[in-house]
Amino acid sequence: MTIWVDADACPNQIKQVLFRAAERTGIDLLLVANQAIRTPPFPNIQSIQVSQGFDVADNEIVRRAKQGDLVITSDIPLADELLEKGALALSPRGEMFSVSTIKAKLNMRDFMDTMRSSGVHTGGPPQMNDSDKREFANALDRYLAQLDVG
Repeated sequence: MTIWVDADACPNQIKQVLFRAAERTGIDLLLVANQAIRTPPFPNIQSIQVSQGFDVADNEIVRRAKQGDLVITSDIPLADELLEKGALALSPRGEMFSVSTIKAKLNMRDFMDTMRSSGVHTGGPPQMNDSDKREFANALDRYLAQLDVG
């Protein structure tokens, strides 16, 4: 089992939670990004730098993730592809994506994209806060407890 991270957009505070969990449990943690990512010097924590380009990191994660792997991402289309493969997807805000809700999330995402394209200012997601970090850490701990590794 591997934990993959869509690292270009993953907040640093969430990466720190992941580093501590990987150190504590020994689970493989792989961060995939278009840029170099510094990681702690543990053999089970690595970063993979892919070339620049639209969805290059996402495509690498989809290509390499296996059934049962966990992927940390806020990218809804990426989460959808991973769920179809049998992988799990967890947002940096602690929301576990599910097969039963992902299509509705995709529809809402597409609707908001259409609104923005037509000139409507929709704003972005709220700033990450301590509550979000706690929610993520709790969701990750619940997941690791199910594996009996945390």
